[in-house]
Parts: sequence; C-alpha cells; structure tokens
Amino acid sequence: MDKLKSMQVFVDVVQRGSLAKSAAHFAITATMVGKHIKTLESTLGAKLLNRTTRRQSLTEAGAMYYRECLRILDDIQEAEDNLQAFTNTPMGTLRINAPVTYGALVVAPIVAQFLQQFPQMNIALNLDNQRIDPLHDPFDVVIRIGHLDDSSLIARQIGDYQMLFCASPTYFRRHGMPRDISELRQHDCLGFDYGDLPFHVTSQEAFVQNRHRLRLRSNSGQALKAAALAHAGIILQPSVLLQQELERGQLVECLLSDRPEARPIHLIYKDKSQSLKIRTFIDFFMSQV
Repeated sequence: MDKLKSMQVFVDVVQRGSLAKSAAHFAITATMVGKHIKTLESTLGAKLLNRTTRRQSLTEAGAMYYRECLRILDDIQEAEDNLQAFTNTPMGTLRINAPVTYGALVVAPIVAQFLQQFPQMNIALNLDNQRIDPLHDPFDVVIRIGHLDDSSLIARQIGDYQMLFCASPTYFRRHGMPRDISELRQHDCLGFDYGDLPFHVTSQEAFVQNRHRLRLRSNSGQALKAAALAHAGIILQPSVLLQQELERGQLVECLLSDRPEARPIHLIYKDKSQSLKIRTFIDFFMSQV
C-alpha cells in the first residue's frame, strides 16, 4: 500500500475526526480508510488511533506521528509549488468544498472544463451543506452562500443565490395560486430539512410558520423539485435548480413580490499569496461564472 497515501488518509482522519468523512473525501470505502491506518500501525509497530463506534482519538504515538506527517506533507506540497513556479505549469490536487446544489449544478461543470484545459491537475470536490471552518479544514478553495463573518480569509463574490416559490401548473389549477405569504396556510408546502435545524429560517420563514401544512420534508432539493413536478405542492428552492423547469413551463413561480432576499455567493481562500495551482483555478473559475 502506498505509504504517502496512507499518511494523507491518516492526517485527514485526524482532522475530520471520522473515517466515514475521510472515505467520502477520498472517494473510497471506510473499510479502505481503516486498512490505510492499520497498515501504518503495522509498519510502525505502534497504535495511532483509539477507535470506538462513535469517535477516534490520537494515542501518544499517534500525536507524534501526526505532527511528523504534517511536516512531511507540507514539505512535499512546497516542493510541488516550487516546481510549478519553475515550470509555470499547474499540477497536483486541488481540494474544493461547496454546497450540494450549487456545487453539482455550477461548480462541477466548471471543474470538468478546468480538468480538460489543465491535464496535470486533479480535483477533489467535496459537496456538503454543513458549515465548515475554511481557515482550518483541509480545503484549498471553499464556496459559501450567505453573508460572511469577518475573518482573515479572502473572499470574492461570484454571484447571488436567489430562492423562488413555485409549483406545477396542475397544482395551481387544483388549488389556486397564493396571492401573499399568509395564503400559504391554505396550501401544501414541501420544505427543506436541514437536520438539526429543520428549517432555514432566513430563507424559508414562510414554511417555518406553516409547519402543519408541510406535506413533505427532505434534505434534497432535487427530491423536493421532483415532488413539485408531480403536483404535490409548493417549494422554495434556488433558481439555479429550477431554471430549466421554469423555462419549459413545468413549474410556475408564485409570490414574486415575496421573494426572499438574494444571498451572496463567495469563493473563499486562505491567503492572497497562493500556489500556482490555486491561483490558476481561481482565475479560471471567476472567468466562467
């Protein structure tokens, strides 16, 4: 087994605190993540992690090895950056984190174009609606929706995220079209489920106030759109997800005067002084959005 890869997996597990999250990051199984850790432990003759069903923590040997792995991986990254600067050719792997819907519909197609133009580059694209710490999580570029807290991060606005109320023409023929927010109480609503925070109050306040009429809750915008297309009710979802169906007349927007305020979309990175591969991707992405 590739020791360098095992070291990268080990560091990622420590930083994420989860074998499953690291497995998703590297697009491998949790079992394979465990094999990387066990291979290192066998080679070193020392236990690196104390593992339970819910969490894992570093042993004393693991903490020391983690620091050394960070140093080695940083040295490798610096060597790659220096080589790229010398050859003026971006290369290596770029780690990107983005929200699920925007990432799938906007970021992924741009990433595909980028990979074709820069054949020595690889992308690790992680789509996740959970809030992360861009300053400390292991991502080179983070895309976030909403107003940002002040920090030492660099942020460039790349657009606006507009949410729309809509349903199918058939639904409106059967139930009528609401004229204002208050009339949603008489309608079937399909709401987004954010897990611990069931409803995103800032963007779905009308749905929060209308819980008894929430016929469907889902953590997937695609699932809610499919239900709306099947005439199940009214959704509040981003325009980027609904654009084609609105243009084809399969969905119809309502409550235009009550649209939630559009939220800014930012591309975030950690420092003005970036490696060639990060600068190249940022410039390419900004030229496409």
